[in-house]
Amino acid sequence: MSTGAQRLYRLDEIAAAMGATVRGPATDVSGISIDSRTLAPGDAFFAIAGENADGHDYVEKALAAGAALAVVAREKADRFGADAPLLLVDDVLGGLVDLARAARARSHAGIVAVTGSVGKTTTKEALRLALGADGETHASAASYNNHWGVPLSLARLPATARYGVFEIGMNHPGEISPLSRLVRPQVAIITTVEPVHIAQFSGIEEIADAKAEIFDGLEPGGTAVLNLDNPLFPRLKATAMAKGVARIVTFGEAAGADVRLETASLQPACSVMVVSVMGTKVTLKVPMPGRHIVQNMLAVLAAAKLLGADLALAAIGLAHLTPPPGRGVPIQLALKSGTATLIDESYNANPASMRAALDVLSRTPVGPRGRRIAVLGDMLELGEGAAAMHAGLAQAIKDGKIDTVFCCGPLMHALWQELPSERRGGYAQHATHLEPMVAAAIRGGDTLMVKGSNGSRMGPLVKSLSERFRMSEDALF
Repeated sequence: MSTGAQRLYRLDEIAAAMGATVRGPATDVSGISIDSRTLAPGDAFFAIAGENADGHDYVEKALAAGAALAVVAREKADRFGADAPLLLVDDVLGGLVDLARAARARSHAGIVAVTGSVGKTTTKEALRLALGADGETHASAASYNNHWGVPLSLARLPATARYGVFEIGMNHPGEISPLSRLVRPQVAIITTVEPVHIAQFSGIEEIADAKAEIFDGLEPGGTAVLNLDNPLFPRLKATAMAKGVARIVTFGEAAGADVRLETASLQPACSVMVVSVMGTKVTLKVPMPGRHIVQNMLAVLAAAKLLGADLALAAIGLAHLTPPPGRGVPIQLALKSGTATLIDESYNANPASMRAALDVLSRTPVGPRGRRIAVLGDMLELGEGAAAMHAGLAQAIKDGKIDTVFCCGPLMHALWQELPSERRGGYAQHATHLEPMVAAAIRGGDTLMVKGSNGSRMGPLVKSLSERFRMSEDALF
């Protein structure tokens, strides 16, 4: 363990949690890593074997970078020298799960788990800030919400944390339940239920049932936090009650919501709201625009109240919220005709998040003679109704007074066909072919928003445009 780093586990603790055999000069650890490229000195490196890479191939690199020890499979231990600091386990990912379970068992933190079709990561980051203003808070890194991301995040939970925040995702039935049982939250949030990954389900009701698996791990006496405005609320409530959830707290704009939005001012660069949190009025300003952001903040305030955090401090913490990468980050582009703004929404897309992003674009200011431009890639995993869902975005584009639309991908062709000629900017099957069209069309004063599912390659398109029009003195002249 590096000098000055806070100890996360004693060597005997981590070995006992996993039933591991200690070999070589292993020491106490200050962190947990599965990536030798980002490993910090003092970390325990878990050599997980994935679909595309085997962590055992990077053990020597991790140890050279200062790892306190490496957790490896017993059957592969002979690949390493006798002086290598190792913990030997039967299965490395299984060992990580065991360590996560031990971390949860020793913790006295208030634990909240977040799932939902959209808004999980933003809500998780907002909880980090809101609860972090009240006490030491640990939260999942990035979007670590799957079968390895959740145990990795939980294994990193310090014994000293006052709060823990964990994001749980899924794209198939049965994925959330074991992760929720691992996290054992006192508060479980479902942000909303929308037709996301619907190709893997028989319908949106089955998606709701899969999200409701988060109740399976809820601690006795725990609370479900549900969106009263969502049409699937009655089904989620009934499922929660059937699973013995002790308390259900609702949020939304609807009358009767326990955490109710009283007023909201949706500004181009922020959202200002007054919220009644179970009878306590809270006013807050969040530097992220959009009605969907407001909805997420209601869930955050509900969880903060339920965990006993100070709501005034939570509101102050939320004033520092910034969008995660690819979820609304503004980028300034330098052109000969002036400056344009690119809103990077490229992380992922589904019909609900696409409409939310178009709404934000509609409220974003443009410069003199500037236009609002949407650059849209395919929304994937939508099943048989995919074409209709893409074509259905035409109304949101019309309502938002979006001036020009560029479409990319075979599914987006359905939208392209629905657009009037004056709104058509360009169409291409692939993002690489669309980029030069967009680059040629942008002019000073424009605001463009880029969004699509990860598989539509909108992220590389954003990177290409950012590099092409990088803000520099040379770019302006």
